[in-house]
Formats: sequence, structure tokens, C-alpha cells
Amino acid sequence: MTDTYEKPRPVIDPGSEPFWSAAKQHRLSIPRCKACNQHHFYPRELCPHCHSDELEWTDASGRGEIYSYTIARKPAGPAFAADVPYVVAMITLDEGPRMLTNISTADVDSVRIGDRVRVKFDDVAADLTLPKFVLEKE
Repeated sequence: MTDTYEKPRPVIDPGSEPFWSAAKQHRLSIPRCKACNQHHFYPRELCPHCHSDELEWTDASGRGEIYSYTIARKPAGPAFAADVPYVVAMITLDEGPRMLTNISTADVDSVRIGDRVRVKFDDVAADLTLPKFVLEKE
């Protein structure tokens, strides 16, 4: 972990702060609606399923499967040049919602839709932890 993180940082606002605080503690926390009992992601003020505002943060299992992915062979800017090639994936968490993330793997060409993944937390700076995912088969 370094004290300086030179890549673009997420915007942490009051609606997403519980997510980032949990990540700092190596927990994957997502909103759940108390009215319909459905989880959702990204954080928002109303449940996207029933439009209730009775929401709570719950810890997710941190497991899911790859719904879709792409392999970035050219960096998304100079800050990401050292990372190529890397996998950007949409995963479906076991709790239901989909989440955009990185898949950390040494063999980007082995990644497939349907692969099982689990969360791995990357402490990139003293004040920032990023949830990323790894293949369960690795």
C-alpha cells in the first residue's frame, strides 16, 4: 500500500460512503430494500425494484459469476499503462445485483463468461480500498 494513489479516485458521496467504509474493513456491503428484500447495486436513494426508501446496508458474500467482460489491451489513459492487459467485468453477485469490477488474474485469456469469482480487497492507499475480484479456480 502506498500513501499516494495516482489513478482516478472514486467519488465518495453520502450515498456511497457506507460502501467505501465497508471496503476499507475488507467487507463487501450492498444496499438491501427492507420493503421487498431485494439487494441492489449501485447505491441510490430508492429501491430500483419497488421504489421504497426503506434501505439498509448488508454484507454480501463477495461471491458471484462473470456476466460479461472485456480485456483491455490498451490502457484507459496513462495512469493505467502498467496494468495492461487487464480484465474489466460485469459480475452478478450471488445476492442478485450486478457490479462492474476488475478481475485480477495473471492469465487474462483464461477468463470466461460464467466463471465463478470472489472478492479480493486491494488497499491502494491509506484512505482507499478497492474491491476487485479473482477467479475461484485460481
